[in-house]
Amino acid sequence: MAFARAIVGAYRARGMAPDTVLQLAQITPAQLAQAGGRITARQMEALSAAAMQELDDEGLGAFGRRLPWGSYGMLARASLGAPDLGVALMRWCRHHGLLTDDVRLSLTTSGASASITVEELRPLPADVRELCLAFVLRNIHGLACWYADSRIPLQAALFPFAAPAHADAYAHMFPAGTLAFGGSPHAALRFDAQYLKLPLRRDEKALTQMLRQRALSLTVLQYRRDRLLVPQVRQALAAHPDRTHSAEALARLLNVSARTLHRQLKEEGASLQQLKDEVRLERARDLLLRTGKPLKQVAAAVGFRNEKSFARAFKARVGATPGEFRSQG
Repeated sequence: MAFARAIVGAYRARGMAPDTVLQLAQITPAQLAQAGGRITARQMEALSAAAMQELDDEGLGAFGRRLPWGSYGMLARASLGAPDLGVALMRWCRHHGLLTDDVRLSLTTSGASASITVEELRPLPADVRELCLAFVLRNIHGLACWYADSRIPLQAALFPFAAPAHADAYAHMFPAGTLAFGGSPHAALRFDAQYLKLPLRRDEKALTQMLRQRALSLTVLQYRRDRLLVPQVRQALAAHPDRTHSAEALARLLNVSARTLHRQLKEEGASLQQLKDEVRLERARDLLLRTGKPLKQVAAAVGFRNEKSFARAFKARVGATPGEFRSQG
């Protein structure tokens, strides 16, 4: 609850009432006042996201100037085209300095370990300092995991302030081999440097879909590895056309529910029908180039009801009719 009170403090500093966001997060005034009170991870994520939007400040009052709604999404987009995770994180740290000069983020390596450090260049407001440092580190760690679709384990999480009364909550946000308070001059995360070599597995479409649903709010729950379903669905459709005739059959093959299948594909900016069409048309291209089958047979082989609908879908995707594509071959 201490984190919720810090967000409420940002409202009071702006002369605004936090009633709406507290109601949204289902936090009552009595609960907010409880010294040892607790909220769920989902409540915290909902509260921080709503507050950032209403305050139009993704820094939640921690920095000398506001970080307008969408600032961290802009940083995420600027790093998206990096060749690997290491370059993406270096760009993120560098670009963060364009948003605020209150803190300086840096990525360094030492031996087999990599570190992300938050150096305070100016004193942060005492009532939001802890929230700010925790938020910045959770933000960049969560984004790194999302970029690479890999749960990146932490070797250490270090904080420059004394252990708070709610120090046990940090184990949920930063499960690390070493979790230490007060012994480091800066807030920092340390992890295996091998992760910096991972390729980015997200594209512009996936980022746009994520940011359409929410800003890069304070995430609490750890990233769930292997969440990307699009490549798994494509592979299953191509390898088992006889076992993926329906969403339910495909979901069973992937060991998820049909509801989860549709929801996660939507989160990744795709739909099952779109992926089915892509896989069918890729197979059609292969048949057109490798065989001399009549177009009607090719259409039937890849699941189209008739040659006309096949030709229309093929031209929309490839830019040429099946016959033209084969002759250009």
